[in-house]
Amino acid sequence: MRSRKTTVTLTLLGTVWSTSEEEAGNRDNKGKGRNRQPKQSSRDCRVEKREMRVRDLGLGFDSDEIVLFKFCVGSCQSSRTNYDLALKALLENGSLPRRKVSNHPCCRPDRYESVSFMDAQTTWRTIQSLSAASCMCMG
Repeated sequence: MRSRKTTVTLTLLGTVWSTSEEEAGNRDNKGKGRNRQPKQSSRDCRVEKREMRVRDLGLGFDSDEIVLFKFCVGSCQSSRTNYDLALKALLENGSLPRRKVSNHPCCRPDRYESVSFMDAQTTWRTIQSLSAASCMCMG
């Protein structure tokens, strides 16, 4: 008897989630098995990481320590709503003035992480809400 493979794909907030009956059948009753990760294009809203000197962050701290700075990058074009589409059309046809109006969602942090480091006077410092813990399309 041939087994039938069914794949379900769901797009939610610009992230494509995919699963199949075959994957579901591979999991045992304890919930162990293959972890499903979202399939993301390189343009989707996501967190990227860079090692940065604390001094270069521009927050006034005197330290040569290197910290991992996490930030949001990517496009939110797939998260556009009817509001965004209508606003874009109204701006383009001149019905609304082109003041600093954003006509598309932005990729921004929805959760933040604190970062700790030692300053030049050997004092431990913590900067609250410095790095992006996760990102999502907002607006």
